[in-house]
Amino acid sequence: MPRVLLVEDDPSVREGVELGLRRCGHDVLAAATGEAGLEALRAFRPDLLLLDLMLPAMDGVQVCCRVRENSRLPIIMLTALGDDVDIVVGLDAGADDYIVKPARTEVIEARIRAVLRGIEAPDGARPAVEHHGGLDIDRAGHTVSRSGDPVALAPSELKLLLHLSAAPEQLFSRQRLLADVWDHSYYSDVRLVDACVRRLRIKIEDPSRSPRYIQTVRGLGYRFGPL
Repeated sequence: MPRVLLVEDDPSVREGVELGLRRCGHDVLAAATGEAGLEALRAFRPDLLLLDLMLPAMDGVQVCCRVRENSRLPIIMLTALGDDVDIVVGLDAGADDYIVKPARTEVIEARIRAVLRGIEAPDGARPAVEHHGGLDIDRAGHTVSRSGDPVALAPSELKLLLHLSAAPEQLFSRQRLLADVWDHSYYSDVRLVDACVRRLRIKIEDPSRSPRYIQTVRGLGYRFGPL
């Protein structure tokens, strides 16, 4: 089972989530502050970070930004009901998903499985490495480069790019992408898609031009290309 680093300020929430995940078989290490969580990353080497958004001193957004400086570690934010603005800020900082507290262990477990779900290998009819203008997508190696330079993508960013680029010019609604990439069904969660698109564009698009790869079809959704 995955190793989970839980960083949560509220003692009751921290203990409840830790106990629930341990009962599911997870190896869990809990920390109460962002600073302690960052320190634990080095020794514990988790498979996933479950991160409270509202931490004292160094908050969850700051922790997320620090982790994203040099890591593709999957990150799920824990948020309080009504923190809509903060949720968007957390997603833009690089979180792959979020969970509104309080949440049942089954919900947390399902979100962890979805974020850690493996990316399917390409079929025999599709080349392992695809070239789209200056963007190279290695489907077998799960790597992306732009103009020859590696692009570091968070797990959700890579999944979304692979999904869209597998069907160039095909239009996907935000709800469809939410279901296909995140395994979600709640309409309000489409903010995950929009935040991920924003992060992807920063990393793979030319900021001086209209998006070339991840294009918006107003009122309908997103598509990859045409180039």
